[in-house]
Amino acid sequence: MIKGCSRLYVIIIVSMAFATRAHTGFSVVYVTINSNPGASELAKSIIANELAACVNILPGITSIYKWEGNVVTDTEHLLMIKTRDDLLQALSTHIKAHHPYSVPEIIAVPIEFGNSAYLEWIRTSTKS
Repeated sequence: MIKGCSRLYVIIIVSMAFATRAHTGFSVVYVTINSNPGASELAKSIIANELAACVNILPGITSIYKWEGNVVTDTEHLLMIKTRDDLLQALSTHIKAHHPYSVPEIIAVPIEFGNSAYLEWIRTSTKS
């Protein structure tokens, strides 16, 4: 046996497993906002417009960022929004129209794997 060869096989197998992962067509979108009433209102409007199936609000996160030349520390709320990829543009437009920040954070992260029943629920709970 060639020294180190068994590690090579493991690397190839692991690489093949990741290479065969297909994007599901769903994403989690992260949005921060500075107030709880604002977070709830934005979340409810997203759900009412069927732009997402679920919005989790994580209160009381600390954000540190640079804004207009100053380092700022704020307490914010993080919205975790579960949606379909084909609704991302409409969701972004909706958030920009209803968010109090002039430059809201809108970051979509693709879901590579998820419970198929949950993903189907996202599909059927959103705008067709």
